[in-house]
Amino acid sequence: MTEFWLISAPGEKTCQQTWDKLMLATTRTNNLSTNNKFNIPDLKVGTLDVLVGLSDELAKLDTFVESVVKKVAQYMADVLEDSRDKVQENLLANGVDLVTYITRFGWDMAKYPIKQSLKNISEIISKQASQIDNDLKARASAYNNLKGNLQNLERKNAGSLLTRSLAEIVRKEDFVLDSEYLITMLVVVPKTSYADWQKTYETLAEMVVPRSTKLLFEDNDSGLFSVTLFRKAIDDFKHKARENKFTVRDFQYNEEEMKADKEEMTRLSTDKKKQFGPLVRWLKVNFSEAFIAWIHIKALRVFVESVLRYGLPVNFQAMLLQPNKKNMKKLREVLDELYKHLDSSAAIIDASMDIPGLNLSQQEYYPYVYYKIDCNLLDFKV
Repeated sequence: MTEFWLISAPGEKTCQQTWDKLMLATTRTNNLSTNNKFNIPDLKVGTLDVLVGLSDELAKLDTFVESVVKKVAQYMADVLEDSRDKVQENLLANGVDLVTYITRFGWDMAKYPIKQSLKNISEIISKQASQIDNDLKARASAYNNLKGNLQNLERKNAGSLLTRSLAEIVRKEDFVLDSEYLITMLVVVPKTSYADWQKTYETLAEMVVPRSTKLLFEDNDSGLFSVTLFRKAIDDFKHKARENKFTVRDFQYNEEEMKADKEEMTRLSTDKKKQFGPLVRWLKVNFSEAFIAWIHIKALRVFVESVLRYGLPVNFQAMLLQPNKKNMKKLREVLDELYKHLDSSAAIIDASMDIPGLNLSQQEYYPYVYYKIDCNLLDFKV
């Protein structure tokens, strides 16, 4: 279960008492959740007006940064194509798995100096997330173009004889080249019609060179035959071949073109391999950056909301709960019972009710400060 509930409640006589009460209610007797203290440093409070405005801005920023985190994670899965099972081990925050990072969260003073105002810290995070988002778009676009071009070429060299490129199959000696009068045609014949082909190909048009057919290649359904005829009989031959369900492929042997195609495929394949390593490294680094930023936003939101709800001086305990999946409903009931005295109106508010002026659609409302952190990041399609 990788869902966490980040909550806060006001300090009793001490914050430790608030913590002990929660532990007693949720873990010591009934194993409803695994809990950790969530340490938020002494941030600059600022004025009430700023906090109210910031509360809304942080809600939007939370949604945006979460989307960036998920996009990077999803693109990592796309890039790792054949080794998707390795995705999880590349999705780390500060070099540790996500659960470890969240449960041992410590504020990054170097990235987000607490001497700065809350608004400044949120702007640092916003700029950082926007940069990652823009870089991801550019890198993904370049890599996807390369991958798409390579796949198109690979598709041309695979599949049915009716559609695939024949350059890899035929050889120079299979053709009459540089003749003013003669030309070699390539014909796809269903396996069930080989006998018919051998019987009829010389009579499909006048001027077909007798005994000139050769089987060059087979796939599961068909064979590719060569046949030599006079140029003036081409249209006649194509028409009669079609009537007999033989498919003439439009193909001219051109060594220069075939060589260019081969070189293009080698170049694209080499470029893709060259870009793969640096791209995965970039995704790892920036996933970590985005995820860390996201959890710092959660910390900022808990701080701002706790001050707005519980007042000054700052005195609250932030706590991280990892609910036991089977007991989530029971855990919610225990928390409501434990904290209902904090806000009597909360008991009658249901998130499904539409109350003017209360924006509950995005966030359920409880008597305690509550934010969900969901680490199931790969259910998301970009």
